[in-house]
Amino acid sequence: MHADPLPPARTYLFVPGTRPERFAKALASGADRVVLDLEDAVALEDKATARNAVAAWLQQATPAERARTVIRINDAGSPWYAADLAAVRDVPGASVLLPKAESAAQIAQTRAVLPDAAVLALIESARGVADVDRIAAAGVQRLVFGTLDFALDLDIDIATDASGLAYAASRIAITSRLAGLAPPVAGVTPQLDDEARLLADLADARKLGFGAKLCIHPRQVQPIHAALHPSVEALEWARRVLVADKASPGAARLDGRMVDRPVVLQAQRTLDMARS
Repeated sequence: MHADPLPPARTYLFVPGTRPERFAKALASGADRVVLDLEDAVALEDKATARNAVAAWLQQATPAERARTVIRINDAGSPWYAADLAAVRDVPGASVLLPKAESAAQIAQTRAVLPDAAVLALIESARGVADVDRIAAAGVQRLVFGTLDFALDLDIDIATDASGLAYAASRIAITSRLAGLAPPVAGVTPQLDDEARLLADLADARKLGFGAKLCIHPRQVQPIHAALHPSVEALEWARRVLVADKASPGAARLDGRMVDRPVVLQAQRTLDMARS
């Protein structure tokens, strides 16, 4: 599996492949990763134009810029898939997001053409969820939950109640953990001017084991980063836990609670999150 040289991303910001003038602005937004989109954001008649624009930008981008860039190619069953792979085949350090990932064979097919690329698998159908264990084991870097397409596939209305996503989300999160992958990436919040909804969606995803989120506008990036950063109170608690454990390893008490190994590990994780 391709290792990511950067810490696991918290945010992935989509930019249409037809808008190369926005690529640098997206990187400057503070998003951990920028997703140059050749799929849903591009009309059928503009696929070649978008592909050429993305390929040209990647060739002149710096290694640091390429390290923060992911290309969402078209799915393996589409007529544009092969050309998309060819466009990024010779780009060093490429990362691709494979939409509608439904089998390990699709991952293997992608990696056969792009052996040095990181492949993120976008799970957005019942079939993808059903085969997510094999997909995760096929050499992907991370799993991503395409909530809107998944809801469409199952005819679930998630406009006001997203509880119907919980089973699939849990499957994806547990599979990621068992496969040794970073926590998966939650789907988009389409309500651009509703920060409360954005943060509520993120909180729901965090409860199920997700550690990052797709974004469709730069203004969504910083609220997500802030929400994922431990609070002052959480950091203070974590420091006190480690001090107590150091003073009395394995037998410490803090605020009337035993400080056992899981508590110590959670405290260390909290401090690590603040440094990421």
